[in-house]
Amino acid sequence: MISQELTWQGLIPDLSSLQTDFVSSATLAPTTLSDIQPRLFDGMQRFVNESDQTRFMFIKSDESEEYLSLFADSIQPLLINSKTIDGDYCLSEDKQLFQWKNGIKSRFSTQESIAYRPWIEPEQLFGYITPTMTLVPGLLHQINGGVLIIAANTLIVQPLMWTRLKNMVNRRQLEWLPLSENHTLPVSVEPQPLELKIIIVGDRLALEEIEYNDPELFSRAIYGEYEPVMFFEEEEQLSLWMRYIKSIIILNQLPDIAADGWPTLITQATRYCEDKFNLPLDSAWLARRLMDASHHKIDNLITCDSLTQAEENRLWRHSFIAERTLDDILQDQVLLKTEGEVIGQINGLSVLQYPGHPEAIGEPSRITCVAHLGDGEFTDVERKAELGGNIHAKGMMIMEAYLNYELKLEQPQPFSASIVFEQSYGEVDGDSASLAEVCAFISALSLQPIDQQIAVTGAIDQFGYVQPIGGVNEKIEGFFDICAKRGLTGNQGVIIPLANVRHLCTNNDVIEAVKEGQFHIWPVEHVAQAITQLTKQPYFEQQADDDSVHLLALIQERIHQANTPDKARLPWFLKWLG
Repeated sequence: MISQELTWQGLIPDLSSLQTDFVSSATLAPTTLSDIQPRLFDGMQRFVNESDQTRFMFIKSDESEEYLSLFADSIQPLLINSKTIDGDYCLSEDKQLFQWKNGIKSRFSTQESIAYRPWIEPEQLFGYITPTMTLVPGLLHQINGGVLIIAANTLIVQPLMWTRLKNMVNRRQLEWLPLSENHTLPVSVEPQPLELKIIIVGDRLALEEIEYNDPELFSRAIYGEYEPVMFFEEEEQLSLWMRYIKSIIILNQLPDIAADGWPTLITQATRYCEDKFNLPLDSAWLARRLMDASHHKIDNLITCDSLTQAEENRLWRHSFIAERTLDDILQDQVLLKTEGEVIGQINGLSVLQYPGHPEAIGEPSRITCVAHLGDGEFTDVERKAELGGNIHAKGMMIMEAYLNYELKLEQPQPFSASIVFEQSYGEVDGDSASLAEVCAFISALSLQPIDQQIAVTGAIDQFGYVQPIGGVNEKIEGFFDICAKRGLTGNQGVIIPLANVRHLCTNNDVIEAVKEGQFHIWPVEHVAQAITQLTKQPYFEQQADDDSVHLLALIQERIHQANTPDKARLPWFLKWLG
């Protein structure tokens, strides 16, 4: 059972089925938040309309000013009935108290209905008193009766400010307080009425911290999420996304996209999502791509060539580490075979994320496994050396459990084995190498060589089924680059999980090589398909012909011979005859 090879059409998004006639973005109407984020917008409407019941809302989203501004612009039209709080402070005759007087238009009156801040200091938020006994209003005075949108981390790193803000909103009183608990106010100030709603925006970790410290507040608040991707399979969904791009173009004053630019932008977008059926709604990422492409505009339009040139320039600027890694392999400083056969050695595929580097880099790794007579112990060298993470250790244990399950042994396993990532000097984590590791283990036990022209990625479960992994495009391209530099043989390729086919969106070099039959991609569902492709030997009895022996039989026979107590012991110089 050898896996079916993937054709080049599977490496790019299929837009032909949508039958979309792409047009210039100049003809498109922009979208609003309610179009692309209907669930979030529904939560915003509820939040605004529930005047007394709900005063806090949490939104899981990026905290950048761009997103806060988007939320403010979307809520603004909903605040047509927002309150205006008028009043002013008057100093008492004994000059010991500032008294609040309602109904007076002053600098303490409401100035606007909504405001957003990615960062704010306490005195900017609450106001302060100068040494000359002058009251200076803060942001809360200016938006009293409206909505404040604020970044979650601003509140987390300033817990006293957050506690005071929360208490004021709940008590509906805007109080004047000293900047710290160690100071006092030079004069007493009466609180003024406060009618305010707070929207707190942050990522999941920031919101989790707020929830942990105040679970009751979090449970009473309205929750919403800015969904970073939208699913697309129909023309209407794609048209909506294109209109969303139009709104980004208008906001950032960018050139329109030509008709031939859309397929290229969609391909880049689906690769960013790592899914051919998802399109990103990350406005910052999209704006960056369009800005880069605008530097290569043609007739004031962003074309296919504009987007392609911008992407090539970006990858070139970021390519130093990838090129050095490739050079190390080509100069045999890091050993990696792309031809021949070796027992117990396999090319695994991994993705490395270097600190401070914006790109994930695909890099093949040489994984070796040796098996010898012993007590059945399986040694994960990375774990022993404290270089393996917990998820990697879990994958190794699953791999060992699967092989024990598959062999169905009635006697103890007599072979000890060790497996290692060769020339790896940093921490290894993740379970995406477990398919490669189990194949190396099977090779070492069966004494059947693995084709070094093939690299492998994929996780497995305890029944040997192959599970999807991340970074599949970078992994494929990392191995392809090495093969291409050394010269394609026409037999090289990669084995990936079948479930990852929907995530494929490789670069043009890989697509052309697959199209010409010089490079191959084999999706698999089970370990049996992978090891059969690697060794060209049947894995189990159902795969074997009448005149061939399958790999499991070879392993079982070795185990049986090792466990046979009646086997005559030969002198050391004659053992090779056995």
